[in-house]
Amino acid sequence: MNQNEAGARIAGIAEAKKGKARRKLLRSGDKELSFLALPAVLYIFVFSYLTMFGVIIAFKNYRYDRGIWGSEWVGLQNFKFFFISEKAFIVTRNTILYNVWFWIVTTFCALLVAVLLNEISRKWSKYYQTVMFLPTFVSWIVIMFLVQMFLDHDNGFVNRLILSMGGERIRWYLEPAYWPFILTLAHLWKSIGFSALVYYAGIVAIDPSYYEAARMDGATRFQMVRKITIPMLAPLITILLIMAIGSMFRGDFGLHYFVSNNSPLLYNTVDIIDTFVYRALAVSGDTSMAAAVGLYQSLVGFVLVVAANYTVRKINEENSLW
Repeated sequence: MNQNEAGARIAGIAEAKKGKARRKLLRSGDKELSFLALPAVLYIFVFSYLTMFGVIIAFKNYRYDRGIWGSEWVGLQNFKFFFISEKAFIVTRNTILYNVWFWIVTTFCALLVAVLLNEISRKWSKYYQTVMFLPTFVSWIVIMFLVQMFLDHDNGFVNRLILSMGGERIRWYLEPAYWPFILTLAHLWKSIGFSALVYYAGIVAIDPSYYEAARMDGATRFQMVRKITIPMLAPLITILLIMAIGSMFRGDFGLHYFVSNNSPLLYNTVDIIDTFVYRALAVSGDTSMAAAVGLYQSLVGFVLVVAANYTVRKINEENSLW
């Protein structure tokens, strides 16, 4: 063995020992993190995995008196209700388009708010964070009454304002054309606080030396945002995009059902898969059909997540979920 081979072998042994030490350190540190994550893991296990056997209802003609195992097996019969329905295309289109539009608008506005929060003092930043985060905890039923205060035909604030300006009242709950805009505002008001906090946490984690070097080079604030902040947040934006793609076939039931006040004249504009199935279940009481559509949404979401993650891995492996 010559001197070079001996040196390489010694270096390899040293690197292996360092790797082993690092793995041991990570294992010891992971104990605390695992303990902190335990409540969430148990919650997911109990309510998501233990109940997973219930998907068998989607393939049976479920009857309460016979139970899950005693009900008749009908195969894919329950899936036909949704796919042969004349409104299947409309509600599927609405679900996808609303989710895509909501993600685009929320991401843009949340990034803008997060950048602005980073530009003000920490004292005021905490105040604004709290104010914006509060709507996240407000129920959609409460929001429904707030929207009615604004859009009521006789006493709504908006119609009063229109009358004071010489206009005519608008029957908001009978005019579908306004509702994509109204739903976007309601969704943005409720969700922007949480999304902005996520991006703000990502901005705070960026190494300040990048900004200091940019200032020394004479970069403006806009240039620093465009050249440093956005590229550094790209992995976080990508992860949230993959998660949003997984929920592409599952809309926000509360937003589309309660805010629109379940007005029949708005169905073609505001209806999504979740509200359509709920009304079908309320009329027919067919639990198997509802389970079939829910399984369909979950399977499509899973395929979309895997496909999106695979695509991201091909482009940039560091930005993928796994």
